[in-house]
Amino acid sequence: MNKLELISALKEKTKLSKTEAGEVVNIFFDSLRDSFIKGERVEIRGLCSFFIKEYKGYTGRNPKTGEKVKIAKKKLPFFKCGKELRDRVDY
Repeated sequence: MNKLELISALKEKTKLSKTEAGEVVNIFFDSLRDSFIKGERVEIRGLCSFFIKEYKGYTGRNPKTGEKVKIAKKKLPFFKCGKELRDRVDY
């Protein structure tokens, strides 16, 4: 499911117009992004949680040339599935 399909599903299940449904989805994603920027964890009970995971820098290698390459430290969003969702998928 992509963003447009999510908007369409929300429109069909509620009495919102497509524009209003799109605004709701955008508000959700904007709030998620803002929480990530602040370093906050986002938890949706029964569904999932999102948090920022910090990775240390390390020395890797270019697989094509074998040359050593320094990989900088980074922060990436991480998704963890909730128990209820996991149970529904693995029924």
